Amino acid sequence: MVNRRPTTPEAAPEAKPGATHAAPAPVAAPSVAQHPRGRIRRLWRRSRWLIARRLVQVGLLAAFASGPWWGVPVASGTLAASEWFGVLTLADPLVALQALLAGHTLAAAGLIGAGLVAAFYALLAGRLYCGWVCPINLVTDAAEALRRRLGLGNLALLRADRRARNAVLLVVLLASAAGGIVAWEMLNPITLAMRALVFGAWSAGLVAVVAVLVCDLVVLRHGWCGHLCPVGAFYGWLGRFGRLSVQATRADACTRCGDCYAVCPEPHVIVPVLRPGTTVVAITDADCLRCGRCIDHCDEDVFALRWAMVTPTRSPGVC
Repeated sequence: MVNRRPTTPEAAPEAKPGATHAAPAPVAAPSVAQHPRGRIRRLWRRSRWLIARRLVQVGLLAAFASGPWWGVPVASGTLAASEWFGVLTLADPLVALQALLAGHTLAAAGLIGAGLVAAFYALLAGRLYCGWVCPINLVTDAAEALRRRLGLGNLALLRADRRARNAVLLVVLLASAAGGIVAWEMLNPITLAMRALVFGAWSAGLVAVVAVLVCDLVVLRHGWCGHLCPVGAFYGWLGRFGRLSVQATRADACTRCGDCYAVCPEPHVIVPVLRPGTTVVAITDADCLRCGRCIDHCDEDVFALRWAMVTPTRSPGVC
């Protein structure tokens, strides 16, 4: 029979004089942001308003395409003038105004439809149309994403004042009155793109879309919507007293990181609500699209989209 020694824990090696042993480094637990669920939550947190806008825009395009493409008409016509479910007539108030200036007689249904649309945007916010409805917003957002991907930054081949769109709007209205025609609809990228989708007029539609893409990508950052488009200028004036606004409800949490300015297509509208010592809470500038980019990209939840019949203020020195 073989005698075996009882098993004992292995002795630790004898330490040399003067030697030190570092404690084993603790294993860091994965942060919430590194966890798959955390990444998904963060992605949703930074994209929720963008997703909402895209659902509205794509839903509207599908409604107009449903008849000619699938034989199930939801909306007939284009954004310039349309009939929904064969019952409700809606019309773009800018198109209606041009037609009236040109001396055309509009049917009662067209006038009522233009009035309904005008009342909606006047009550909420005019440039809500630009950020949530206009199909060209898809093109300008794509151009901005390409700019960031290609590292073009603020590259510009042309300089223009943002007020230039007001001048273009004035020219459009004068041309309609002087020429007896609905002047802008011959060039309007929105109308040309919608005619391509609904009536198959692809040549003009593609030219318009590519022109806007090139304008925003290499000619001037936010060139079309931010500087030249008379439709945006019109809706800005129409809804300048709208009651739906982005508000800096937690301005005291702002870290001055600048993310909101970096993603906003009209960054000047943010300045009043983040100026130190300001009493301004709501972004009331008519140029604001209410697109929610600043809300999505603010990790401190400074901003929120709010309805308010009375413009809110804060006590001095909070921000």
